[in-house]
Amino acid sequence: MSAQLPAYPVRVEGRLDPKLSRGMWLIKWLLAITHYIVLAGLWVAFLVVSVIAFFAILFTGRYPRGLFDFNVGVLRWSWRVGFYAFSANGTDRYPPFTLAETDYPARLQIAHPEHLSRGLVLVKWWLLAIPHYLILAVIGSGIWYGMHAGLIQLLVLIGVVALLFTGRYPSGLFDLVLGLNRWVLRVAAYASLMTDAYPPFRLDVGQIEPAMAIPSAGAPAVPAAAPAEPRARPSGGGTVMLLFGALGVLATAAVLAAGGIVLWADQTQRDSAGFLMSPSRHLATTGFAITAGYERTSDALRSDPLAVDVNGPSWVFARDRLGTLRVHMHSNTGQPLFLGVAPQAAVNRYLAPTAYTTLTGWHNGDPSYVAHSGGPITALPGSRSFWAARAVGRQDVALTWPVRHGRWAIVAMNVNGTPGVSVDAKLGARLGFLGELAGGLLGLALVMGAGATALVVFGAHRMNRRAA
Repeated sequence: MSAQLPAYPVRVEGRLDPKLSRGMWLIKWLLAITHYIVLAGLWVAFLVVSVIAFFAILFTGRYPRGLFDFNVGVLRWSWRVGFYAFSANGTDRYPPFTLAETDYPARLQIAHPEHLSRGLVLVKWWLLAIPHYLILAVIGSGIWYGMHAGLIQLLVLIGVVALLFTGRYPSGLFDLVLGLNRWVLRVAAYASLMTDAYPPFRLDVGQIEPAMAIPSAGAPAVPAAAPAEPRARPSGGGTVMLLFGALGVLATAAVLAAGGIVLWADQTQRDSAGFLMSPSRHLATTGFAITAGYERTSDALRSDPLAVDVNGPSWVFARDRLGTLRVHMHSNTGQPLFLGVAPQAAVNRYLAPTAYTTLTGWHNGDPSYVAHSGGPITALPGSRSFWAARAVGRQDVALTWPVRHGRWAIVAMNVNGTPGVSVDAKLGARLGFLGELAGGLLGLALVMGAGATALVVFGAHRMNRRAA
């Protein structure tokens, strides 16, 4: 019997048993446990062999035949067990314990390549295969048992329920299940470095490989009398499109995740007043005040304005991007606490003769300070008129201030001007632009995803196109 050359080097067959038991599928998971135990060890060996093959291909351009046959055998064994159990439930015949090809109703053949690209081996198993991995996440696993249940398992469940009540496995549904498993096995072979032919984005349904007839066990396939049609060389443009498409998918996922995080923060992390607050940080000094703003030095001002929050870049806390700022401090000394916001220059003049501490930043979550020497304060903070906003309280003090242009400082002092200030401080803002930012990021992800998908689809189409 002659056979035509297959359309893809991975050839998958599964013949449906016309006399399936109505209820045996209920215990196949138990009967197949021995196979699962053996396959667990075989898949560990499969991964080790794949790593060895990776370096062999990288340096020689060839997949050693012995290693190749072993890994094909593992895939073949896995496919037989899947066909018996939950990836198809196509037969009640118990799978044999062998890596070799047999006359079992589930068959798998992969043509050994004479030569493999030494460049593709670096990217095809992770980067180029990403579009197929995303599809397989929906399809479900046909060979990696227990890892993921998806569309294949759902369709098989529908089929066996129909079998239970009608005594018949719907043939059209079975053909679809075989097509989905065929897709999974093609991707498994490609990701396992067994072929350079990119898996086609098509669903080849049916029990027999399209344009392919698998002979009986042990009998090699014989080419048809008609000469084989020449294949077109892989399209360089298709490879480039596919590569950039895969990179686009990664970028889309990153932008989508960023948009989701921003939307989550905007919708779920605000307090009752609508502010997003930083974690509480402990600040303390033996001086008369703690300031956060621009550090006073002999040559210049340094440090970012309102730098008490380490949860965002400095540009967020500058100028009018915050809208409204909220500062909350809890006094640990029991003394009434004064909290104020004022222009940096006015604070510098007020505290110039005084011993106080400036918060300059954070290191591994701990505050960094610069201490300024001096004497006691010359006037109580409540007596000065330069404050843009102020608040007083015995323990909990909250200050809300609409952010304006300029250089500003936050000052925490004891109301009575005594030394020793110890507070737990939090800084927050309304950040009203987060909703628009989240919408923009999600919209950008939609556009990027459409473009990346188009590149992947057209690139794969060009790579799989054959000459007449």
